[in-house]
Amino acid sequence: MRNAFSVDVEDYFQVLAFESVIHRRDWPAYELRVRRNVDLVLELMESNGIHGTFFILAWIAEREPQMVRQIADAGHEIASHGCMHDRVTTLTPAQFAQDIRHSKSLLEDLSGQQVIGYRAPSYSINHTNQWAFPELREAGYLYSSSIFPGRHDLYGMPGAPRFPYRPLDDGLLEIPITTVEVAGRRLSCGGGGFFRLWPYPLYRRLLERVNAHDGRPAIFYMHPWEVDPEQPRISEASLRSRFRHYLNLKQVVPRLQRLLTDFSWDRMDRVFGLRG
Repeated sequence: MRNAFSVDVEDYFQVLAFESVIHRRDWPAYELRVRRNVDLVLELMESNGIHGTFFILAWIAEREPQMVRQIADAGHEIASHGCMHDRVTTLTPAQFAQDIRHSKSLLEDLSGQQVIGYRAPSYSINHTNQWAFPELREAGYLYSSSIFPGRHDLYGMPGAPRFPYRPLDDGLLEIPITTVEVAGRRLSCGGGGFFRLWPYPLYRRLLERVNAHDGRPAIFYMHPWEVDPEQPRISEASLRSRFRHYLNLKQVVPRLQRLLTDFSWDRMDRVFGLRG
């Protein structure tokens, strides 16, 4: 079974964990490390003969336009991660509409691809802002991968379906981040910090359960900064935030090498049949 491999293209200083100590007006003062990290991810994917979907932040694309072209030229899907990593819960419908339209237009101009996919920063679509779905459809998106269908202290929509569903009558597909049900609880096995937290043999078993028991493709996500154990440390952040962000960074590349060989992977649009 083919699973969907995805990369949320943002840099280390733009994450939710550091939002309280790094203001976006100061972003230009931080070293931009995303290009070298994306290069490493692309090399890993090429060496294993797989393609994936890159949800790219417009702020990054404006500063690294050649990187966007490089990703597209390598055969990967280009998708939107918004403009400034604003959580949808902090935007009005009008602000959200402007955000998703600008990012889509910019990425299409740079990549030469039609952008049909969107992922909300910090999985910030939930029961409070379902108005985001018609805005996405109106802007020309065919799918979203913006809901974590479980409990988390920073995000989540526990009552959401675990697998792709259509929240609108006119066809927009929501593809939730992968979870697995164990003893009545939903455990995340979609990637990110949980990929670094669970021992790899356990993580592999969870994905195998989704494929074999549920008979469904899994969605894996990661960030370029997760392959960068030498990134600058943000000492002002809370202990909890630093633990989450820096946990097992040195293990990510070897774990990715195992993950890419243990499972079959492809782009979101192809795994879910969203392009003709």
